[in-house]
Amino acid sequence: MVVGVVPGGAAGREGGRTLGWHGSEATLGSDPARWLEHLPGSGRREAAAMSDRAAPSARQQATAVSIQAVEKSYDGKNRVLAGIELAIAAGEIFFLLGGSGCGKTTLLRIVAGFLAPDAGSVRFADQDVTKLPPERRGIGMVFQHYALWPHLDVAGNVGFGLEVLAIPSKDRAKRIGEALDQVGLGGFSGRRVGELSGGQQQRVALARALVTRPRVLLLDEPLSNLDARLRVEMRAEIRTACKAAGVTAISVTHDQAEALSTADRIALMDGGRIAQVGTPRELYDRPASRVVASFIGDANLIPGRVVEKGVVESALGRLATASSAATGPATLCLRPERLRIGDPGTISGVIESGTFLGPVALWTVRCGEVRLVVSEPAAPERRPGDALRLAVSPEHVVVLP
Repeated sequence: MVVGVVPGGAAGREGGRTLGWHGSEATLGSDPARWLEHLPGSGRREAAAMSDRAAPSARQQATAVSIQAVEKSYDGKNRVLAGIELAIAAGEIFFLLGGSGCGKTTLLRIVAGFLAPDAGSVRFADQDVTKLPPERRGIGMVFQHYALWPHLDVAGNVGFGLEVLAIPSKDRAKRIGEALDQVGLGGFSGRRVGELSGGQQQRVALARALVTRPRVLLLDEPLSNLDARLRVEMRAEIRTACKAAGVTAISVTHDQAEALSTADRIALMDGGRIAQVGTPRELYDRPASRVVASFIGDANLIPGRVVEKGVVESALGRLATASSAATGPATLCLRPERLRIGDPGTISGVIESGTFLGPVALWTVRCGEVRLVVSEPAAPERRPGDALRLAVSPEHVVVLP
């Protein structure tokens, strides 16, 4: 596994010696191996777990990951993870999505081997890796803090794991070139780290993780340090690079846009449990609960009742739905962009306020006792007090328990 990262930031200290990363000064010389030897405790495990020494010299076949009944508590009382079950397909780009404290980073660290679960197991294909240390799992890891070696050029940073693996120099040069091409840095091998932008540094970190051809690639909030425009660019680049490498990738994020745009499938986590697993479209169009509907995108959530098959009743009146939910209390989920203004509709309302965002306008519409947020593309000029009618197709009236 290639990481080259000290958890939490740019430098660590041991016995008065500064262990420098990009942006700081090292006093242990220019040999990264010496730096790794002097990292204390868990820092050494995370930074020096450089690769499974049994890693093959050819690209590996993608590896499926199975997480079975995993539980974790830090204090013996409060469970951070409660019986997590996940099956991740070989070659899949899989996201763990959720808010702060949901357990997503703890789960990723258990998959990596930096934490041991209290119960349950982790399997890579048919191999139980639960008790294996990180360096024997054959993983690559990209952290939100890139921790590139400041005294090495781009090629030196990317190729460091290959050097640890004792890959011949001729093969190293070829594989470094391939990895840099995969992340769009083909002409940057001789550049110094300080000459790179934030996005370019993240690409170097990704190439460093991919160059050893890991069984599984793990990414912990890899885009959180980039500005908004770079984050959008890097989403596509990470997906392209992972698919080109054929690697199974598991990424942690709190950013729903990052997950929706990059993942093959997403596990939304809440309170140490899996709230729902599915494709981005499944989670957005068919949320399983209020938690999922609220976290993924914007949603109008309205108390109501299923009165007969295909019909729901709420403060908005009666609406047709494609849901097959049984009769009884329910919550209606109406996405703002699914509400159409101007069509002959059954919902009457008055605009209370609006926000112009360029391509779309967001209107707050008072409909009797209910306020709805409505997204209108290429919106004409409208003003508070304007009356309008709204329509929504039955397939977009989502019924939640």
